[in-house]
Amino acid sequence: MTPEGQRIIDNIERVDAERARRAADAQLAERTLAVKRWQHARFGRTYADLLASARYGDASRFFLDDLYGPTDFAQRDRQFARIVPGLVRLFPREIVKTVVALSELHALSEQFDSAMAEAVTPDTIDEAAYGRAWRRVGDPAGRERQIALMLEVARALERYTRNPLLRHSLRLMRAPAHAMGLGTLQEFLERGFDTFGRMKGAGAFLDTIAERERALAARFFAGGEAGPPSAA
Repeated sequence: MTPEGQRIIDNIERVDAERARRAADAQLAERTLAVKRWQHARFGRTYADLLASARYGDASRFFLDDLYGPTDFAQRDRQFARIVPGLVRLFPREIVKTVVALSELHALSEQFDSAMAEAVTPDTIDEAAYGRAWRRVGDPAGRERQIALMLEVARALERYTRNPLLRHSLRLMRAPAHAMGLGTLQEFLERGFDTFGRMKGAGAFLDTIAERERALAARFFAGGEAGPPSAA
């Protein structure tokens, strides 16, 4: 196994460990789902303008549903783990690096979600309660890493849309991928390519994501609330 392949496997195992903890603790599982749902709704509020945009709406929904949502990606992760040896052998190094970043983002996000679930009160989560839990969990460097990884994956997907051969190759993989039981992973990759390709340039979109997420993190650490979308 290459170092990159081992990092992917290690990150998938981190995610599996979080799932096992929640499976053994019904209250933790329930609170984690509540945290994920609140974060999903918060993203919708913070980026309501982008979600309503003709140019950026699809990309915003991709973030909301595929990178930031409450979805259980267990099936995709199992498929991911199965193809790691082949992936690191066959794909260009830049794509493998992106897969490493995606797996790290997923693991870090799951760990933060569990930690936030342990820090919130049993009552309904609102912005004040979420902010208090955020400060109890702490780890500003980890939060910045989470944002940086999200942007790294998105910028890589945008770069790949400029490579027509790569997109054509992905289309050719569709039937074999489904036949091998890798349909969920294949669909995720195709959605990413298609979504970022339709934007015709993602620079302004990703700069907006970076600015708002970092401003929101700084406000939560300072004791403030999320604020309106225009200020987020």
